Amino acid sequence: MLNESHQQDLSALLPGRSTGNGATRRTALKAALGVGYAASTLPTLAQTAISTPSDGLTVGEVMVDVNGFSMPVYRAAPAGRTGLPVVLVLSEIFGVHEYIADTARRFARAGYLALAPELFVRQGDAQGYGEMARLIAEVISKVPDAQVMGDLDATVKWAAANGGDTRKLGVTGFCWGGRQTWLYAAHNPAVKAGVAWYGRLVGPTSELMPRHPVDIAGQLHGPVLGLYGAEDTGIPLDTVDKMKAALAAGNAAAKASTFVVYPGAPHAFHADYRPSFRREAAEDGWKRALDWFRRHGVA
Repeated sequence: MLNESHQQDLSALLPGRSTGNGATRRTALKAALGVGYAASTLPTLAQTAISTPSDGLTVGEVMVDVNGFSMPVYRAAPAGRTGLPVVLVLSEIFGVHEYIADTARRFARAGYLALAPELFVRQGDAQGYGEMARLIAEVISKVPDAQVMGDLDATVKWAAANGGDTRKLGVTGFCWGGRQTWLYAAHNPAVKAGVAWYGRLVGPTSELMPRHPVDIAGQLHGPVLGLYGAEDTGIPLDTVDKMKAALAAGNAAAKASTFVVYPGAPHAFHADYRPSFRREAAEDGWKRALDWFRRHGVA
């Protein structure tokens, strides 16, 4: 849950909105969705502090068929190569903007076919909102976990037909996408490993979100590395402890999973286009992510 100061910040951000019951409802909705952003922060999506060049890469949008629906996916891969290990890159609630595309290019430069699907596209344009509360209420809250799992399955199928070796399949995600990383590692038996960046681990359930990471922790198909910030006000460290306990009681992949919690790091410490960016933690997490994938057969 966000603290009182964050609720007040949301009121300042959204003129004319009350800090009374409306703010409480929005805060509860954010908690349920696994959205750890401070409510006061609407990022500038057009830029990223780190700019990864595309020379030598094949980059751009492709369309993936999901039972007759065409889903946009940002693709980045070493040009002219096939048989590539595959990494799914799952976005924050803001969709596949430049930071996510740049992250995909970073994976491509490391030798991966990186695919970042637009997982909110049926519900709306995540980049078309200037108000956090409206984005969450009108788009993010309407995205079923089952839809996400199906979209990712379709993306993996596309990868297999377009230069990817899906026997070497990894998944990584940030915030909202971090939560989905845990879920997909339990959903798809082909997942060799996952890296979850500050994805919420617990929360109330609903028809659209019947389970959370702590509920499926013991059923992972591939081990997950959790990268979290000790000063993340949206993800209390006691929930990390709950997840650790659930993993310890699970299967082999669960027991092989682990966490790194960065002292002093807030939520979204990898997001280099935002004030929350912490270079030391972000760079260390990136190195750990690449090593994790290599160690677990995604390379």
